[in-house]
Amino acid sequence: MNILAAVRAGICIWLAVNAPAFCQSVPPRPQPAPGKQQQIESHSRRAQEFLRQNKLDLVEAEYLAILALDPNNVDAHANLGVTYFFASDYAKAVPQLRSAVKLRPGLWKIQALLGISEKRLGLTAGAQADLEQAFPQLKQDKVRVQAGMELIEIYYAAGHLDKAAGVVGTLRQLAPTNTDVLYTAHRIYADLASEGMLAMAMLAPKSPRMHQIMAQEMARQGDITGAIAHYREAVKLDPRLPGLRFELAEALNLSDSPADKEQVENEYKSALADNPFDEKAECRLGDIALRASDLEGAQKHFKRAVELHPDDAEALLGMGRTLSQMDRAREAEPFLKRAAELEPFTAVTHYRLSLVYRSLGRTTEAQTELAEFQRLKDLKERLKQVYTEMRLQPVKQEPLDKELGK
Repeated sequence: MNILAAVRAGICIWLAVNAPAFCQSVPPRPQPAPGKQQQIESHSRRAQEFLRQNKLDLVEAEYLAILALDPNNVDAHANLGVTYFFASDYAKAVPQLRSAVKLRPGLWKIQALLGISEKRLGLTAGAQADLEQAFPQLKQDKVRVQAGMELIEIYYAAGHLDKAAGVVGTLRQLAPTNTDVLYTAHRIYADLASEGMLAMAMLAPKSPRMHQIMAQEMARQGDITGAIAHYREAVKLDPRLPGLRFELAEALNLSDSPADKEQVENEYKSALADNPFDEKAECRLGDIALRASDLEGAQKHFKRAVELHPDDAEALLGMGRTLSQMDRAREAEPFLKRAAELEPFTAVTHYRLSLVYRSLGRTTEAQTELAEFQRLKDLKERLKQVYTEMRLQPVKQEPLDKELGK
């Protein structure tokens, strides 16, 4: 008699003395037939071997044999469902995967595959429920990306752009170089922008916010003159609208008109007066001071920007540039290194680091940073060509352009 049987017998003896009726009402747990477990293990080993040989029909037979012996075998249901899934036989995969999840809740990868299978069979409600449950719990990046993309398609088809945006935001952090994720993000954000603009046009077509939206769209398309006109109209309607003066200053900064250029500094100052915590306005005023060779003024603005937002890469870069131009390379280094960590694709940061390392006598590091600068500079030129082909105007002037006078 094994230990479990001995314990059960002892409990029943105690109950027979103290509560005979209850003891008689509890039937003994059925034990597996002799050799059943050994048969299951044998079928499982053969299934794994056939799987390595890509003999899926024989894999299926082995797992079905296991289920004939033990209908509640979670591993057999799950493995059989996965086999059907990767054979694209979703109709067979769904019941097996669903059985595994019911028998053992918390099999998140299996539930994700269940949701994907349901989606591909057109069972949208079940697919959405399963993917919503599984997606936040998945640990394996590849599976989580696939499940997230499938869930986004469900939301997108139903017009739930806000929900789709939430998932794609997670995927962008998880897989920042995945082109499918980036494309999907672009599509969703563009649709959200169009939806917002349409709603604004219907609800408040003459409002300052509508003029601001039109200005942003014109700037994106490269019509800086039209953008400035709409920004000015918005300012007339509501001069204290948050962010408006800063955006007007940005547009004026891109204008070819000398008259517009003369107004840039005053607009950044107005933006800062409206919002004393606007570190971006401080950065722009720092840039203006640098171009005027006012290093003390530039340092003051960039120092304030860093104080407002210690992890603003632009503020850190500005502080590093200013200190390096003041021949304070050792002080500039930590600001530039932190800026490069936060935004590694900003070419001018690496350019400035190369100058700092050269002045400190660290030739190897200087050469490494200069090579990275050149690589990113070439990449930026290719991006310019793309923007030109799309007839779009970059919304932000690169620090490299400012520094090199482009």
